Amino acid sequence: MDRRTWLRLIAVLSAARPTLAQQPPATTPPGGGRGAGGRGGQGGFGQQPMRITKDQLKGALVLLGLDFQDAEIDMMLPNVNRALYNYDALRKVDVPYGTEPSFAFHPGLPDRKPIRGPRRFGATIPAKSAVRRPKDLEETAFWPVTKLAPLLRSRAITSTALTKMYIGRMKKYSPKLLCLITLTEDLATERAGQADKEIRAGRYRGPLHGIPFGVKDLFDTKDILTTWGAEPFLKRVPDADCTAVDRLHKAGAVLMAKLSMGALAQGDLWFQGQTKNPWTWDESKQDYTGGSSGSSAGSASATAAGLVGFSIGTETLGSIVSPSGVCGVTGLRPTYGRVSRHGAMALSWTMDKIGPICRGVEDCALVLDAMHGPDGHDRSVAADVFNWQPYRALHTLKVGVYQKGFEPGQGGGFGGGRGNPQAAEERRKVYAQALQDLQRAGVKMTPVDYDEGFTGMRFLLEAEGAEAFDDITRDGQVRTLRGQRASDWPNTFRSSRIIPAVEYLRAQRARTLLIEKFEAFMKDWDVIVIPPQSFLTTTNLTGNPQVVTKCGFVNGLPLNIGFLGRIYDEGSPLRVALAYERATEWHSQHPTRLGV
Repeated sequence: MDRRTWLRLIAVLSAARPTLAQQPPATTPPGGGRGAGGRGGQGGFGQQPMRITKDQLKGALVLLGLDFQDAEIDMMLPNVNRALYNYDALRKVDVPYGTEPSFAFHPGLPDRKPIRGPRRFGATIPAKSAVRRPKDLEETAFWPVTKLAPLLRSRAITSTALTKMYIGRMKKYSPKLLCLITLTEDLATERAGQADKEIRAGRYRGPLHGIPFGVKDLFDTKDILTTWGAEPFLKRVPDADCTAVDRLHKAGAVLMAKLSMGALAQGDLWFQGQTKNPWTWDESKQDYTGGSSGSSAGSASATAAGLVGFSIGTETLGSIVSPSGVCGVTGLRPTYGRVSRHGAMALSWTMDKIGPICRGVEDCALVLDAMHGPDGHDRSVAADVFNWQPYRALHTLKVGVYQKGFEPGQGGGFGGGRGNPQAAEERRKVYAQALQDLQRAGVKMTPVDYDEGFTGMRFLLEAEGAEAFDDITRDGQVRTLRGQRASDWPNTFRSSRIIPAVEYLRAQRARTLLIEKFEAFMKDWDVIVIPPQSFLTTTNLTGNPQVVTKCGFVNGLPLNIGFLGRIYDEGSPLRVALAYERATEWHSQHPTRLGV
C-alpha cells in the first residue's frame, strides 16, 4: 500500500469516530480538508443532500427486525448517511484478495494448554517393500502412499514412471469426470526426474518423496493458473506457491494437477460443468450420473478414480468430509489452525481448514505431517505437536459412539443413496456391521448423546464470503458465474450485504458459548464415532478435527463413517479409523468401471 493510499485509509477510519455523531455528510473525500475530526463545519465537512430518506431507514429497520422510536430514527439519519461516504472511500482502497482481517479465530478455550513435548510419529511403512512391482504399472493406480513409497525408496519403480502413468490416466478419464482444471505435465515430469536423482543418491526425503499429487484449484501455485473454479479468475496466475504446496514440494511430492472445485468453494459446479463421482458410471448411458458433492469435488473424484497418488482440499462447512464420503475415499479435516491458509483462497477466515484426501488412513497422517505448523504468515496457526501413533493400544483411548445418529430416519452418511427413503434400512445394516467391525478390532465404545441446540450461525460464513468477494459483487463480475440460482454464491453475496456488523459480532460471541459447550462434551472422550454429517455445523464452528472413511455400499454407492477428535488431536481419530480400516476390506474397493 503506497503512502497516499495509507493516509487516505487513516482518514477514513478517523472519520468514523463517535465524536462525529452529529456532523453532516462530507463534501469532500475524508482527508481532503485540514482534518477529519473537527467540529462546527471545520475539517472539510459541509452539507450535502441525504442519500437515505427517513422512510428508507424505517424500511431497513423492519428488514432487520428492529423497532426504534420516531425521534431516535431522526437522530440516526445523519449518521447513516454519513456512513455511506465512509463506505465509498473505503471501497476505493485496494485490498488484495490475500489480505487477512486484523483479527484471528482460535479454537478451544482460553486456558487450553498447547500440545508440547517430543514429536511422536511412528509410521508403519517398511524401509523395503515385500510387494513387487507389477508388470503393468497401472495396477498401482489405486495403491495408497504407504504401499507406493517403499517401491520408490527401493527404486523398484521410479517417480518418473509413476508420474507418467498417472498423467496418462488423468488425460484419459478427466474429460468425463470433469475433475481437472490444469495438468502440470512438464513441471511434474521435471520434478519426478529430480526425485529419482535424489533417491538414487541416497537423499530420500520421506514417504511422500516422488509421489504425484493434485491440489484443489484454490491453492496458489507459482506461475501456474489458479482459477478458483470461477469465471472472473480464469486468467489468474500467482507468483508464489502457497504454504501447503511449498511444504509438499519440500517433502519431495510431485505436483501434477490443479483439480476442479465448485466456483469460489461452493458445491461441485465450476466453469466447465459439474465434477462427477467415479462410482456413478452408467454403462447404458456411457456417462456419469452423479456429482461429487462439496467444493473439494475434484480432489475427491481424482483420488477415488486413481488419477493421483493423493490430493489436498479445504473445508469450511463440509467440503472435505462430504466429497470424500460421496467418492468413497479417506478424508481428514484437521483442526482449524493446524495448516496455514497462506496462499489459499479465503472463503471464511474464521472457518476455512486445509486437509488431505487420500486412499488410506495413514496416508492422511503422512500428508498432514508434511503440511502442518506455523509459517510466519497465518496468525491462526498453532505450534501444537502433531503426534501419529499407529501402534497405540486401542484400550488407552476413550471412545464414544453417537448411536442416535446411526438410527433410521437420521439421514445416514454422505453418499450411500442418501435422501432415498428406501435405502434407510440398508444403511442401518451397513452401519450396524461397521460398529460390530470396530468392536471386533478392539475398539470399546460407550454410547453418548449431545444436543446441539442453536447452531444458526451459518451467516458468519456468508458474511465473510461476501466480504472476500465484495469487489466482484459490486462490479457485476459475479453475474458471470455458472451457478445463478437463489442458493448460489451470487445471490448469497448480495443478500449478505445487509447482515449487520452487530449481528455478526453477536454470532461470534454465541460461537464462544458453543465452543464452551462442545469442549465440555468432548472432555471425557478422545474420539466420537459418528455418521459424518452429525454435528457438521457445530464442529466446523468449533474447529474440531474429523476423519471419514468408507464403510460399505448402498445402491452401489459408498457409505462412510466418521471419527471426531479433540482440538489439535488428529492422531486419536486417525488411530481408531486405522483400526477400522485394518479390520475391513472396504478401503481396497475402488471404482474400476470408469468408462473411456
